[in-house]
Amino acid sequence: MEEDLISKVIETALLCANEPMKVAELAKLFAEVDAVSNDAIKQQLLNLQSQWENKGLELVELASGWRFQSRPDMQKYLERLNPEKPPKYSRAVMETLAIIAWRQPVTRGDIEDIRGVSVSSQIIKTLEDRDWIEVIGHREGPGRPALFGTTKHFLDDMGLKSLAQLPELETNPDMLSNDPTLAQLLQEQSPQLSLPHEEQEADTTEGEVISDMVKEPTLEPTGDASENTAREGENDSLKNDESTQPIDDDDNQDNKNFLD
Repeated sequence: MEEDLISKVIETALLCANEPMKVAELAKLFAEVDAVSNDAIKQQLLNLQSQWENKGLELVELASGWRFQSRPDMQKYLERLNPEKPPKYSRAVMETLAIIAWRQPVTRGDIEDIRGVSVSSQIIKTLEDRDWIEVIGHREGPGRPALFGTTKHFLDDMGLKSLAQLPELETNPDMLSNDPTLAQLLQEQSPQLSLPHEEQEADTTEGEVISDMVKEPTLEPTGDASENTAREGENDSLKNDESTQPIDDDDNQDNKNFLD
């Protein structure tokens, strides 16, 4: 079979596929009489990568196989076709995912020790529902706690072939306790794992505004200062008049008779 035809068949299959395809799956495209080996397929995949190098799509090898995907600089244009924003994940979810990605396998207790706070079941469920983490074993010890690790789906969403392609930690292992930094590294690796910085800032501002609104009102003087002073003087004068008001004459007469 001619190499050009092999390349066209592989290219067409990958462009039409909904999921990444492994070399073994691509081999099923050819009959035995075509005599197309796995090595020939791999070579054509590399050739296709070069051919698409300067285009909006790129051919990448992921953990689950090969696929065409849009380049990162095309994302802002494609978003205009689908204005719906991708789901945002809380900082706690992102920090937990970052710790699992770099420290796996880890238990829930390990994550809590690094973050310094408890890890809610909802955080774990969110990551499991997204198919980013899974239980890969159990640690020997009291209760045999579950060990969590990332999935192939996580690597696919991150655009990675293996965990070895995760960005290296430039500092010592103590950096692993710096959760926001880990989450930021994950964010830089994939737009799908973006942190809601703007939303968090907006929530904070809104909270401050609401807090200001519920503060006890302070009564501020109205009008000129001289008018306020005059009014205060009148009030003091009235109080003094009431305190020094003479007793009624009838009361004086009753008191006098009593003394007599």
